[in-house]
Amino acid sequence: MEKTKKSNHSRTIDLLSGYDQRTGIYHSLRSSLSLPPIDQPLSTSEYVFSLLRASSPPATAGKDVESLTYLVDASSGESLTYGELLRKVRSLAATLRERFTSGDVAFILSPASLHVPVVYLALMSIGVVISPANPIGSELEVSHQVEVSKPVIAFATSETVNKLRLSSFPLGVVLIDSPEFLSWLTKPELDNPIPVRVNQTDTAAILFSSGTTGKVKGVLLTHRNVIASTAVSHQRAVNDPVDYDRVGLFPLPLFHVFGFAMMIRAISLGEKLVLLGRFELEAMMKAVEKYKVTGMPVSPPLIVALVKSELTRKYDLSSLRSLGCGGAPLGRDIAERFKLKFPGVDIVQGYGLTESTGPAAATSGPEEMVRYGSVGRISENMEAKIVDPSTGEALPPGKNGELWLRGPVIMKGYVENEKATAETLDQEGWLKTGDLCYIDPEGFLYIVDRLKELIKYKAYQVPPVELEQILQSNPDVVDAAVVPFPDEDAGEIPMAFIVRKPGSNLNEAQVIDFVAKQVAPYKKVRRVAFINAIPKNPAGKILRRELTKIAVNGNASKL
Repeated sequence: MEKTKKSNHSRTIDLLSGYDQRTGIYHSLRSSLSLPPIDQPLSTSEYVFSLLRASSPPATAGKDVESLTYLVDASSGESLTYGELLRKVRSLAATLRERFTSGDVAFILSPASLHVPVVYLALMSIGVVISPANPIGSELEVSHQVEVSKPVIAFATSETVNKLRLSSFPLGVVLIDSPEFLSWLTKPELDNPIPVRVNQTDTAAILFSSGTTGKVKGVLLTHRNVIASTAVSHQRAVNDPVDYDRVGLFPLPLFHVFGFAMMIRAISLGEKLVLLGRFELEAMMKAVEKYKVTGMPVSPPLIVALVKSELTRKYDLSSLRSLGCGGAPLGRDIAERFKLKFPGVDIVQGYGLTESTGPAAATSGPEEMVRYGSVGRISENMEAKIVDPSTGEALPPGKNGELWLRGPVIMKGYVENEKATAETLDQEGWLKTGDLCYIDPEGFLYIVDRLKELIKYKAYQVPPVELEQILQSNPDVVDAAVVPFPDEDAGEIPMAFIVRKPGSNLNEAQVIDFVAKQVAPYKKVRRVAFINAIPKNPAGKILRRELTKIAVNGNASKL
């Protein structure tokens, strides 16, 4: 097999890894996808509905698309068909369009419900920027997010509205569980309404970054960003010959980029989505059994829970065919144990950020899915670099460095934060992810850890994720997190927080010994605390800063 090819620009690209040794750029090994011309006016809503109507996805074969069920609320059993979704989106858009100027921002503070996708799609269709936030966030957190996004209106529920300062919204607050709002969803359609011009370069959404390393930032995503991301996920699913009659369970929140992107993807495919309110493991299993769920997005801690939980014997989970895993690296040991327990379920690993409009790499097909530890290959239409954080040098396959990404899914920038934007996006459009990674000789991406979360032990750097994966392989450990603990001699030492299996007598010395047998001496865990639960954000990422504060303040025993 010829290993290199020359492009029109005389670049030499390794066909196995996609690495161009002259520029230091890794090119996607996937076939590139054509996107609508950038100067064509097109909203996310219009694009996703056009895919639903035009593509005849597997789930819609031989059926009237509008009669298919789109959403089911697992707690109430209420449902929404695609026909009802389309009518409600049009009705709400027609009701609201006169109130707004293009580019106005709408703040949305609501738990997942049948109404949330309607609100998102209606607002985006008339050029209003949506800015959804965590409904269980504190008043202080919500206030900060309102300050960042500067909305003119808010959509909330009777339960969440008390977290909002009403004077912050010139156009007021709409309660989406009120009779007035419900009446807006059923207004007769206007004859030949004048369409609102929405450009692809306009902002579609302000989503909040997870804030694991500081205060959350508002990420500006354009309609073009969301369209490009949807094109990739839609095409992959359509090309998958076994992915039919999809029923997706949604344990992820719709305000987070993972949930937001998957919601949009589902519409493009005619997929049924089952909304799960606040996540609880047994409630999730009940829903899988009741609705014959075929797949769902998950984070690695949920895979760990499924591997270790005895509850899996209580429910029929045989309908499951695949889990889309993201948010953090998944260890080989856990992946292999999952496959032994659930041989018929594939784990599709992926990697993405709010700043990349969701997935920027993923595994695809049976051969790639067994590359345990890898998050797959760089997505269609994307480029990557692995950059030495000290020298700025672009590195070849097998070398650790910061992952940089470029492509049509990369954000416009951070809202009202030029400093953070300049630090994260360079002038050539490269997004500096802050993740320590490497790409192997076959183009597979591996996440080592967050650069800012590496523990500096003497002259060494210790990745917390590596130690967490080892700890999770212990049968007496339900969950684990590793954080830096200040040390006069070493600078920082690795400290483990452990959630023990009920009835286990696992102690500190046993934990330290368990890890020490599997790592180099400088990586050893040197302190251990036992707690009831590991604090995580809605996407399942460990909130290490909270644990570090607990450790330093000596409050571990209170958890």
